[in-house]
Amino acid sequence: MIDKAIIFATKAHQGQVRKVSESPFIMHPLAVGCLLADAGEEEAVIAAGILHDTVEDTDVTLADIRAEFGDVVATYVDGCSENKALSWEERKQNTIDFLEDASEAVCIVTCADKIHNLQVSAAGIQAEGEDFFVHFKKGYDEQKWYYGSIKDILLARMPEHPLVQTYAEVFTEAFGELDY
Repeated sequence: MIDKAIIFATKAHQGQVRKVSESPFIMHPLAVGCLLADAGEEEAVIAAGILHDTVEDTDVTLADIRAEFGDVVATYVDGCSENKALSWEERKQNTIDFLEDASEAVCIVTCADKIHNLQVSAAGIQAEGEDFFVHFKKGYDEQKWYYGSIKDILLARMPEHPLVQTYAEVFTEAFGELDY
């Protein structure tokens, strides 16, 4: 299933690049999959991590994911997908609210996704300071609020999970311990 997810996601994200580095976008979902695999997550969770942006950022539909990977992976991917028709604030608040009661698998995929994003942001913040976020729809304070809110939920729900611990460490590296 993991090999199939890699091929599927690579085709779906073909031609896409990351905002700042302009590296092939597929590197992000693959990094998320690697984080999940290294943490010992089950195959369906790893596949969902690799596929987590396909519905949100490509022409792939949730029905396509369900047909190729089954209900479990489709449910995880759905739980990690934002509705791009909403404003940034609405999307982020929906994610925060959803994580309060989401399955552990959805929380862990989201955690791995945000770890990789924060790793990139931490390096950017070190190089450019708060100006790093001119590349994004929202600035430093909004990003800090969003990532900090997710950190708090994950720490409350799964404080001992190694990926949650990594998330907290990378958040602190990026934003410090200040209030948000």
